[in-house]
Amino acid sequence: MSTKAYGAHAADRPLEPLTITRREPGPHDVVIQIAYCGVCHSDLHQVRSEWGGTHYPCVPGHEIVGHVRAVGDEVTDFAVGETVGVGCMVDSCQACPSCEEGLEQYCTGSGFVGTYNAPTPDAPGHTLGGYSQAIVVRDKFVLKIRHPEEQLAAVAPLLCAGITTYSPLRHWKAGPGKKIGVVGIGGLGHMGIKIAHAMGAHVVAFTTSESKRDSARALGADEVVNSRTAEEMAAHAGSFDMILDTVAANHDLDAFAKLLTRDGTLVLVGVPEHPHPAPNVASLIFKRRAIAGSLIGGIAETQEMLDFCAEHGVVSDIEMIRIEQIDEAYDRMQRSDVKYRFVIDNATLAA
Repeated sequence: MSTKAYGAHAADRPLEPLTITRREPGPHDVVIQIAYCGVCHSDLHQVRSEWGGTHYPCVPGHEIVGHVRAVGDEVTDFAVGETVGVGCMVDSCQACPSCEEGLEQYCTGSGFVGTYNAPTPDAPGHTLGGYSQAIVVRDKFVLKIRHPEEQLAAVAPLLCAGITTYSPLRHWKAGPGKKIGVVGIGGLGHMGIKIAHAMGAHVVAFTTSESKRDSARALGADEVVNSRTAEEMAAHAGSFDMILDTVAANHDLDAFAKLLTRDGTLVLVGVPEHPHPAPNVASLIFKRRAIAGSLIGGIAETQEMLDFCAEHGVVSDIEMIRIEQIDEAYDRMQRSDVKYRFVIDNATLAA
């Protein structure tokens, strides 16, 4: 079935209207009419081939919220009209140890199938994402959305930014009695602050911008530290159970590692264009500290995150855009000129 979309035919060309073909739904498929799609920094990197390996035409978008339009004959968990979401994955091998544990993001079989730019038997040979009117997804990779209708646009970024921060916070047991740091107050960081606060942790936000102090507190931070101020950093030495580092630019990890308590963990969720400077190993050895990484979350955990956020009234802070504003949004995103996430009103694709 054909549907309107927005995508690029080359790395050096702007996004433009496209007509794409979605597969006819099979017995385990869900057809989703997309209402909103969040704009992730990964979309920009991929569409402009900054990571290499981009297949064109490229239709980005993996923060999808919409409504079920049709279901396959063997789908039992979803009904027409239901509000649903799709995140960064639309399939995996379902047979490897990671998949059997509900950790599809670490699939060691065929690897997880990304919502866009991943190999697929469907035309044109790679997946096409949420900058489109509709998408067809295997039922196991569709998520239930329980937030009220008026919050749905702000729910969309939870499907990537939300789970990217929720998963490590949950894994390293953020909660009452824990002191949690969040480095960077952007699309990921602002969600990390909100979620850690909702979990009951004592949350400290790190920023290099004095102008973000009030914003960080409004998001739920109990304290705000300017990471360029030595005295402020030193005041927190050896005190954090976990620090969630959301910054995607290379920087000095030692400055944050030495703020960890014994057995504390610095968790990286941002992938820098250039490697971080090598950390001081002695700082890790003598306090049994760790530097770790984390990648989104499995489907069960993503559903858990959505339910948690619905229960606690957590959504992203967004700026809504029309689809034709996407290249402008990319340029603004590179300048960090958004608080804190762009979301596309997919109804504008029909114009």
